[in-house]
Amino acid sequence: MKWHKTTVVFESGDPETAVALINELFQGYGLKGVIEEGPDIDGEPDWAENAPAPADRHAVIGFFPEKYHVEKHRREMEEALSKLKPAILSSFDITYSDIDDEDWAESWKLHFHPVRVTEKIVVRPSWRHQEALEGEIVIDLDPGMAFGTGTHPSTALCIRLLADHIAAGMRFLDIGTGSGILMIAAAKTGAKTLAGIDCDPVAVEVAGNNLRRNNISPDDFILMEGDLVTNVTGSYDMIAANIVAETICSLIPHIPPLLSPGGIFIASGIIVEKEPMVIEALLLHGFTILEIRQQEGWSAVAARGAER
Repeated sequence: MKWHKTTVVFESGDPETAVALINELFQGYGLKGVIEEGPDIDGEPDWAENAPAPADRHAVIGFFPEKYHVEKHRREMEEALSKLKPAILSSFDITYSDIDDEDWAESWKLHFHPVRVTEKIVVRPSWRHQEALEGEIVIDLDPGMAFGTGTHPSTALCIRLLADHIAAGMRFLDIGTGSGILMIAAAKTGAKTLAGIDCDPVAVEVAGNNLRRNNISPDDFILMEGDLVTNVTGSYDMIAANIVAETICSLIPHIPPLLSPGGIFIASGIIVEKEPMVIEALLLHGFTILEIRQQEGWSAVAARGAER
């Protein structure tokens, strides 16, 4: 299979906002993750063994499967980027190159290094060997073609909120599970039963492999293929969705029937500029906002459902 490597190199007076907006543009095409490069992007020196050195320019890179019409999405991306304010994006350049599966795998692996998400939680690539410190919770991950590594701010924010609000014995649902990283984090911080749904069958397979890699019994989790909450039944004490703002807003009306009384909904993948629309949708459907966190132009929200 071929992939279209799409690189947006840009200059900006507000690189954090620019990266978030370009990232969201990629996600609008259904990409599960992208690579971000910049002079100020670096890994934790104590954990990021063999991590690449920071780049000398700002760039966002996405990998489109060969089924995508390159010329069409190139025109659409250029048009969308051109509409951004000069203060956010003073200039940009898009380049394309075709790569095969093996080169694609090596491209993103170079950018996935062990990362400390919280004081205790560390996400570690399955192919890197790094000793865990006493008391650390280590998530071993091989995201494969599903993406979801914990290095992106939206995933990191989601894990932090999850860890702070989860309680022992909770039933946890992850909508758009990707690599399964949120399910694993929930299991390792107290959740008793886990469910995840993703529209991508590859993601469902990858998530299952990662859950088993982290010694989570198949008896304790279920994975489903579907769009958002299609075919999801049951009641959950915590539901997480790390997607994009527009999709979260369309999802919110369907969350209360799946949430136990007083249960917690965590929404992430929201660029800061679109945080108000998500908050408005949550309040409209009876949620109480517990906490909002922001990082590098991204926002995540923890909200409590009605007690009913």
